[in-house]
Amino acid sequence: MGRCRVVGATVVDGSGRDPVNADVSIEDGRITRLGASSAHAERLDAEGLTMTPGLIDAHVHLGLSSPIQPQFSFQISAAEIAADIFATAGATLDAGFTTVRDTGGVDGGLVTTIAKGKVRGPRVLSCGPVQCQIGGHGYYGADWEPTELWSSHHVPGLCALSMMSGNADELRANVREAFRRGASFLKLCVTGGVVGAHDRLTDTQFTVEEIAVAVQEAAARGTYVTVHAHNNDGIRNAVEAGARCVEHGTDLDEPTATLMAAREVALVPTFAVVEQLLHDTAGAGLGESTRDRVLGVRERMTEALAVAKAAGVRIGLGSDLIGPAQNRRGEELRLRAELETPMEALVAATKTNAEILGLSGQVGIIAPGAQADLVLWNGNPVEDPGLFADPANAVLVLKAGRIVKDLR
Repeated sequence: MGRCRVVGATVVDGSGRDPVNADVSIEDGRITRLGASSAHAERLDAEGLTMTPGLIDAHVHLGLSSPIQPQFSFQISAAEIAADIFATAGATLDAGFTTVRDTGGVDGGLVTTIAKGKVRGPRVLSCGPVQCQIGGHGYYGADWEPTELWSSHHVPGLCALSMMSGNADELRANVREAFRRGASFLKLCVTGGVVGAHDRLTDTQFTVEEIAVAVQEAAARGTYVTVHAHNNDGIRNAVEAGARCVEHGTDLDEPTATLMAAREVALVPTFAVVEQLLHDTAGAGLGESTRDRVLGVRERMTEALAVAKAAGVRIGLGSDLIGPAQNRRGEELRLRAELETPMEALVAATKTNAEILGLSGQVGIIAPGAQADLVLWNGNPVEDPGLFADPANAVLVLKAGRIVKDLR
């Protein structure tokens, strides 16, 4: 679509400003004007609909779209894993998400396949395989399996789960390999996690010196490190080492949040996966022991969100959904809207996430010069945030000015 004009919608531009009624003009995939335009252009009638920027999920796992334990134990073929990943990528678009940051699980081949338009999916920024310490979070092999065999679980060009490092030199080699495969940023696991067989949330992983190696390698390529971290010791280690973002932050306390704010380190809480694992652990392909590990996490993460907000930390939004049930990605906005206002949840999923991803002004905002990533909603999700959770309410989705979903 070369030139078009979306008319009649109520526009919520992602900045936090009040909604306005304005036409939006698009040319060559970018927004050119807000307001009436006399230029000849194809007209898209959006009367009665609400327009938002394309949503951004800052924490996805497209490579974990199959049931987890069967995938890790070689019970699912590469063809089925690919089919599940492609289905999740399409469902992500259908839920109104036009950009995602994959925080571990896909190889560079999937990113380029979507970018070429061979598979329906959002714009993807990926860290490639997660960087983990030997025996730490991110290793899901059997107890008897030697660490060096773990990389055989990867499907080159499609699925890359994690890489294990025993020291700083090994980590340096592994992050260089991740960049060689096309990673645009790095992710390290610096604490234990919920979905883990060999660790606890209270475990601290990697030293400050080791994390700093990854930060150095990322900085040399003009990018950054984000960290999976639940406890304060791990978060502080990462902040001291120069990481720019923290995922989860479940037990974040006031002194650590103050340090994050002072160092301009962002936080991406992940509530939807907590609800997923509490209510449908089996659906993600995980055992009941995982459900036991997640008990109490939502309450602590809720408190951490309030602490971070009070400290002035930049707070994004991520769903962290895993397994096949990733079609209701907008559930994260609904859950956040219960803890903040719906407008604050939307800004986190648009403008703030764009800043965290290094795409400020390019996506996550309805403004001249930005990519024409737009969603037209049946109803007003700022008044009824439950609309975000049901993909059927995203009746029209544009990615870079091209219609990728149309239920009108």
